[in-house]
Amino acid sequence: MSPADRRHRSRGNPAKSRKQVYRPSQWHRHHRYALACIVGATVLTVFTGFLGPSAVTLTLGKRRSLLPPWYLPAGVVEPNEWVVSILVWTAIGIGTLGLWIGLRALADGWQPRVRRLFALGTALSLATITVPPLTSADVLMYAAYGRLQAIGRDPYEITPAEVFRGQFDPVLRLTERPWQDTPSVYGPITSWTQLLANRWGGENMHDIVFWLQVFAVVPFILTCAGVVRLAQGDRKRQARATLLSIANPILIWAVVAGAHNEALSVMFAVLALLMVRRSPFLAGIWIGVAGCAKLSIGIWGLAMLWAYRREPKKALQLCLGAAIPMGLAYVWWEPTAFFQVLRNGSYVSVGSWANPVFRFLDLLLPSITAKIIVGSIAYTGLVVIAWMLSKVLPWTPAPGLAREADPARDPLTIALRTALVLSVAWLVTSMYTLSWYDLIAWVPLAVLGATKLDQLMLLRSAPLSLAYVPGRAIDVGPALDFTASRMRDTLSPIVQFSVLIAIVLWWRRPDRTELFPRRTVRRAAEPSRRASGDLVGRGSTRVR
Repeated sequence: MSPADRRHRSRGNPAKSRKQVYRPSQWHRHHRYALACIVGATVLTVFTGFLGPSAVTLTLGKRRSLLPPWYLPAGVVEPNEWVVSILVWTAIGIGTLGLWIGLRALADGWQPRVRRLFALGTALSLATITVPPLTSADVLMYAAYGRLQAIGRDPYEITPAEVFRGQFDPVLRLTERPWQDTPSVYGPITSWTQLLANRWGGENMHDIVFWLQVFAVVPFILTCAGVVRLAQGDRKRQARATLLSIANPILIWAVVAGAHNEALSVMFAVLALLMVRRSPFLAGIWIGVAGCAKLSIGIWGLAMLWAYRREPKKALQLCLGAAIPMGLAYVWWEPTAFFQVLRNGSYVSVGSWANPVFRFLDLLLPSITAKIIVGSIAYTGLVVIAWMLSKVLPWTPAPGLAREADPARDPLTIALRTALVLSVAWLVTSMYTLSWYDLIAWVPLAVLGATKLDQLMLLRSAPLSLAYVPGRAIDVGPALDFTASRMRDTLSPIVQFSVLIAIVLWWRRPDRTELFPRRTVRRAAEPSRRASGDLVGRGSTRVR
């Protein structure tokens, strides 16, 4: 067939003439600006960490090897607390802006090469662990709990402070407030990684932290790979999954830059989701293992159980599979771990909606009574918000489902949708909530289609990240302390209340579900042609 004939046939085929075109005419819809902001956020983060210990960068003690994290030796520079804080605030801000622009570009038809975008996100994550963790000192407590195990003590029964206040310890002495007097609240599998980091790092906090950073970034990358795998078969959905997972600057900051262990449990939970359509028993095994890393991932277990609610045999297989690792870990190996893990639900974080409510009630009632009231509001709100979201969240079928199949009968679609509903409801109503907890909501959100939850998660996560800069219990100047405190105890709670109100309003007016309306792109008019007796319409082609 000649080129002229091929052109003639393509013009006579309406399907080919309506091909989606990506022509961004505004900077806030252009993918290049999105990628520039995402990369720029990591560059600022790495630069801040490379300056060395400061108000936002952890002090890791003496280095005894060439292993990362790398930073300028003490005395070369003395990072000003305002400079490093502003650098981190800027990194979070432009990273959020980059993700927002990227979502708009995807809505306009941007189709990035998934492998390249995934490679970029992986490179940014790996670059982030070449410098010390920032803002949160949680990783030092991970090292401390592993150290307790290394010297033969039980981190679920004894605290780091009980040891280092009575004897010198090269690792425990470098921990920071406020958790030094708190036993471990992490699952047995997480505790094993903390012990392994101590085995490999020896008695040097710097080296131990490096291995803890590895145990944070590797599960994060594998989690994101599983997310993209869940979207296999739909190129547009894979692009969205890649952007919202591995290339998500909010997650890179919250999970990787702070070396948090959140991704360890989510990694196993994603493996469980990959098994939902194939084997309920294996799905149960993996979600049980995930619960052995962090018990809060049990929310996804409930979602999977709901997916099998019409199939009792499969539901039973899921429960049996989950009971095996959970029983071994919490009944046989670490029987005290389960009760310590439950303590995490009794705290109130400063940046949550619950903090101002608790502080007000605490003026009128005993603290325990005030906390019980706030807890009751939180659990009631979880049920109400989950119910509201279940009414307005669209039934977007998970990739791989046949066109004629009903998504409301597909176990993977139900599991993803229910996991998203429960995760978001738990995050926005919980008394104790932090930005790295949001990973459990971003994962199902990345696989499912665009909704208002994209905007709500951006609105929630960015201020919560800003609120904990600096996020350590260290002395800073009065001006910075005032600014950071107001962001933490005023700005962030207001935003969290706004998210709750936005969900209620969405439930009241569920007519609009897409976050970014797709822009109409007009193409040049083409002369009409008759093909097979049909008239091909004149005028513009609309891209939807």
